[in-house]
Amino acid sequence: MAQNPPPAPLAVTPVANIPGMLVLTLPVPGDNRGWFKENWQRAKMTALGLPDFGPVQNNISFNAAIGTTRGIHAEPWDKYVSVATGRIFGAWVDLRAGDSFGEVFTTELGPDTAVFVPRGVGNAFQTLAEDTAYTYLVNDHWSAEATDNYAFVNLADQSAAIDWPIPLERAELSAKDRAHPALADVEPVQPLRTLVLGAGGQLGTALRRHFADRADVDYATRAEADLTDAAGLAARDFSGYSTIINAGAYTRVDDAETPDGRTAAWAANATGVAALARICAARNLTLVHVSSDYVFDGTSPSPYPEDAELSPLGVYGQSKAAGDLAVGTVPRHYLIRTSWVIGDGNNFVATMLSLAERGISPSVVNDQFGRLSFTDTIAAGIAHLLATGAPYGTYNLTNAGEPASWADIAAEAFAAAGRDRADVTGISTAEYFAGKQAAPRPLNSVLDLNRIHAAGFAPRDQHEALHAYLASRSPGGPSPT
Repeated sequence: MAQNPPPAPLAVTPVANIPGMLVLTLPVPGDNRGWFKENWQRAKMTALGLPDFGPVQNNISFNAAIGTTRGIHAEPWDKYVSVATGRIFGAWVDLRAGDSFGEVFTTELGPDTAVFVPRGVGNAFQTLAEDTAYTYLVNDHWSAEATDNYAFVNLADQSAAIDWPIPLERAELSAKDRAHPALADVEPVQPLRTLVLGAGGQLGTALRRHFADRADVDYATRAEADLTDAAGLAARDFSGYSTIINAGAYTRVDDAETPDGRTAAWAANATGVAALARICAARNLTLVHVSSDYVFDGTSPSPYPEDAELSPLGVYGQSKAAGDLAVGTVPRHYLIRTSWVIGDGNNFVATMLSLAERGISPSVVNDQFGRLSFTDTIAAGIAHLLATGAPYGTYNLTNAGEPASWADIAAEAFAAAGRDRADVTGISTAEYFAGKQAAPRPLNSVLDLNRIHAAGFAPRDQHEALHAYLASRSPGGPSPT
């Protein structure tokens, strides 16, 4: 008996004129009994470039007659379509806002072919054989309300100029499909939005500044979206979003050691973050969360890489470490570790400038070493990771350059204010906090920046950034950026 030829290997091919759309060639081995295929194989397909789009619903469309034609519909979710039996002619029209709006792609689909259709691309199918059934996986649950967010275009639109194998006047169409609007009358599908939580803080202010020209970014202060309000968070509508950036946190390190502060720190940094992580995981959202060098004990003799073991010393660091673990359960996450954050409003450098201007000569710890993280650098780094589609995971993100002590930074501020650097007296951490109720501090806060560099982002040298910040704070100096 003649043997069937070996099936074509699994392959994923981008569609040139519709960004994000993919055609998959599926191996379909068969013998005298019939055939078999792996219709959906997450590990193999994502390795070849299919987005890990997180399907949550599987639908089947059965069509008895040749020429049954459905569409053109753009649904508010991604779709993976393949044929179970029979054959179809597929047509896709990009209805997303942007340069590719109105682009058309057509091909035939059999059991050996599948397509990935990104959200906002209209799709239509015409059966070429009797008893045709095709299946589609989608990454959101269908509901009657969801149809309010569909976009449609007429199957016979002249500008789309789809060459249907079976003329539409002889095809089986629904009355609704015949009544869809022309392409010129279609309201383009807008991209999913990004939501910044904690938009009233130092980092939130920097993110507002960085995304100032983006109409697809929304902002919520703690008063508008409180992570410690689990019920309010769960009731919020996240259906229009693809990405959540959590810039909010409890950061009062010393107060976290008090009974009330401990409760507040864990509520915001751990329990609230865990609730947000569950929401993002359930809705397949990308979660960007900002963490801290305080998740480490600072005893390492070298910079901390992203995969260093967690070893927090105090309540603040412990609550942040717990939040990190929750964020790690989200399939699409960027965990951003920073240190020594400097932004608009009150911060260490601003305090040192104030002391210098008031004639005070402070004692500042000289055995804690790290790098400053200017909020504009953090915001730019986050935007870079999102824009480039960098691999998900943890990234250290501080300014670059030679590490310094807090006393070194204070001396720079005093020099900028016209004071003598020697007016800042160095003191050990143990001496400075002797007899005071304070949280333990890591002595080494230097974070390894190799991974963020490998992702294509080069943070500015901390000393250059510090000098620019100090110049902006001087009378007549430029505004900080």
